[in-house]
Amino acid sequence: MSRRSEIVSRLGIKPTVAEIVRRELDAGFDAAGTSDAGIAVLDAGCGRVSALLAYRPRIARFVGADIHAPAPGALPHLDEFAEVDLCADADAFPPASFDVILSSFTVEHFADPGAAFHNLRGWLRPGGRLVISTVNNRHPFVRAYTAMPAALRGRLQRIVKASAADAHPIVAACNTAAELRAAFAAAGFTDIRITTTGHLARAWGRRWPTWLLGLIGDLAAQRIPDRRSTIVASAAAPV
Repeated sequence: MSRRSEIVSRLGIKPTVAEIVRRELDAGFDAAGTSDAGIAVLDAGCGRVSALLAYRPRIARFVGADIHAPAPGALPHLDEFAEVDLCADADAFPPASFDVILSSFTVEHFADPGAAFHNLRGWLRPGGRLVISTVNNRHPFVRAYTAMPAALRGRLQRIVKASAADAHPIVAACNTAAELRAAFAAAGFTDIRITTTGHLARAWGRRWPTWLLGLIGDLAAQRIPDRRSTIVASAAAPV
């Protein structure tokens, strides 16, 4: 554990996003059981690292999807990759293709979150589970960030993001707990679960000044769940 991560943990800013996501993925894999076909998963908006990798021994089909194709060999853990606009390409996969779908920090980029959630629910098998993480626009730092003019936000992204490839346009059209719950319900999901946590210090931790700013933001909202910087939500496709 790095010195910065140790400080964040000692200050009680937990659980981490990774811990919450793991808990919700556990529920999804437990619900999927062990079918004859094996467990099929989709990393929707996949990056270089996926929380689904921890479940690789249980996965029979590991699919990644993103709006842009990755560099050759960049995602060796995938069995398949599909270039997909999650908001627009409803026919990208046949209905009921996956047992578990993970979408990490993508919702803030959706031009049409309602359509994306409808598509994701359609690609899940009955009882299958969607797990998402995203920013919470109820946190004042996040709201200020998402409301910035695109040019200014782009310059800031180059400071806090690991690379230019990680900086994408921000829409933030469905980025509060209440908005997510309503959008999930409208898309036909059931068993909706939403958790918030502080994640700014960890997300902005590449440099000391941004890490310190993030730590201040996490501490300020620590006792106000609705204002914490990050949301992890999960929901099931109806049986």
